[in-house]
Amino acid sequence: MNANQCSFCGRSRNEVQMLISGQDGYICENCIEQAHAIVKENLQGKKGTAAVHLDELKKPKEIKAFLDEYVIGQDQAKKQLSIAVYNHYKRLLHAQEENRDVEIEKSNIIMIGETGTGKTLLAKTIARELNVPFCIVDATILTEAGYVGEDVESILSRLLMVADYDVEKAEKGIVFIDEIDKIARKSDNPSITRDVSGEGVQQGLLKLLEGSIVNVPPQGGRKHPDQKYIQVNTQNILFIAGGAFDGIKEIIERRLNKQAIGFSAEKINKTDEDEDTLSQINATDLRSFGLIPELLGRFPIITYLDKLTKETMVRIMKEPKNSIVNQFVELFKMDGIRLEFTEGAVARIVDETMEKGLGARGLRGTTEKVLEDYMFDIGNQKEIILTDQDVISKN
Repeated sequence: MNANQCSFCGRSRNEVQMLISGQDGYICENCIEQAHAIVKENLQGKKGTAAVHLDELKKPKEIKAFLDEYVIGQDQAKKQLSIAVYNHYKRLLHAQEENRDVEIEKSNIIMIGETGTGKTLLAKTIARELNVPFCIVDATILTEAGYVGEDVESILSRLLMVADYDVEKAEKGIVFIDEIDKIARKSDNPSITRDVSGEGVQQGLLKLLEGSIVNVPPQGGRKHPDQKYIQVNTQNILFIAGGAFDGIKEIIERRLNKQAIGFSAEKINKTDEDEDTLSQINATDLRSFGLIPELLGRFPIITYLDKLTKETMVRIMKEPKNSIVNQFVELFKMDGIRLEFTEGAVARIVDETMEKGLGARGLRGTTEKVLEDYMFDIGNQKEIILTDQDVISKN
């Protein structure tokens, strides 16, 4: 054992900054850094790899059970999303088989639901459970090539970033395209102005959704001649789209001849049937809304999210693992303060939020407003019990 050199690389003591002694040898700081990098890379590789055998896959019921812990209600959407993700994994495993006679095509999903019903939350929550790269992109920033905004290829730039520029990994990813309804065709009438963020973007998305080799600018943004491209095959990338589709119910009612004239009985009972209307949605309604048939053909699964009732909103406040009540209780606990929400306070916060029409997303804002003074005077009280009267006085 030579005390004057590293046992791994053989560098002498005067060639390195430090030598650390072990039981039967020495190691320099360079070899420690290299070993650390190798260990880190291997651990990340194991963590990021998708399932290799069918037995390793979580069944749709297990995926839905995980979603149930974080997302309240929306059973229909959770069921369809769980099936789609499970089938996506199976497709990836099937593609690895050498002797396959049948090629399984992917089933992209489109989710329809009012603002604050949980479209983005479902997408974010399922990302926690997956072993494939996942990214959320906003359709509103996309424009036709040549206009101010981003090209559709920038969607894949985001996926590459999430996958640490590992193309093979990114090609098995899942992309959630939010606000898909904002790129609907504005009008059937020809216009002298171009619809640069509407139909043109839908046309641009077609090649991505179908499955083709796309030249992706590595840093995102606009393409320019000097930029080097990364080629990404989108055949095994699952696309999930979500949008509020404001006004879609009227289109469905028109198709079903449910729209009544005057004060007929059907018009009076409209509120009772309002919840069932969305369950009747199909591709024809989305086409009437302004999505082109070619795009709809690439989204074979259409699912919907129910409008949130007061009971569901109360459950959202209290039940999920990261519920708003739990978050604020934890926040006050850090200062040694016990915070308690009474049933009346929770119900009142829900009423205030529903009046604003912001959906579940608005619950946090209302709660922040209610607790504003308590958070400002933090440390003056050891216990805070929030009642419905406290909520009324703050709003």
